[in-house]
Amino acid sequence: MTQPPGYGPPPGYPAAPAYLPPPPPPVPVSPAGVPLADFAQRLLAYMIDGALLSAVGFAVALPVFVVVFLRLPDVDPYATEPFGDLDGFFLPLLLAEAGLFLLLLLIYYLYVVEFMHRTGQTLGKKAMKIRVVPLDPGRTLTRGMAARRYLVEYVGGLLVPFFSFVDGLWQLRDKPYQQTLHDKVARTVVVKVSP
Repeated sequence: MTQPPGYGPPPGYPAAPAYLPPPPPPVPVSPAGVPLADFAQRLLAYMIDGALLSAVGFAVALPVFVVVFLRLPDVDPYATEPFGDLDGFFLPLLLAEAGLFLLLLLIYYLYVVEFMHRTGQTLGKKAMKIRVVPLDPGRTLTRGMAARRYLVEYVGGLLVPFFSFVDGLWQLRDKPYQQTLHDKVARTVVVKVSP
């Protein structure tokens, strides 16, 4: 069947090229070939874990604050020194805060490191269907790797201002494995869990 006159290229000219949409960019994969978790999945998993750990922290801290509140000395507003002798109050308060801080670090350690060591997933990562795996596909995730991730992510984030933001956003510019700084130190990547 021939085209009617006036359609198609004039005689002697090639046909116009067909324009196809560009192919989608390749999905980034780990060295083992598993698709990597994206930024949104990792952020939501972090937020879920943060909410769970905050609830536990509140449950642990509330009794401490109740005891401290009940031990507050009576204040005489007409006294020359209205707060009286608080030396016996501030030292125990500071010790209670330091003990609470260390206890919360221990709770965070047990949650993050032990869950990660056993399955590669915290509850937040499990909900988002992602997992931490070693960068080297021939290795298994060790407690040492999980502990290094914890130290950089949580302890480093507590001690260095804005470190948590830099650490979390690092994956947006990291190529090819979209690692955060705590991933780089522990030599891990975060991958999607196959359904």
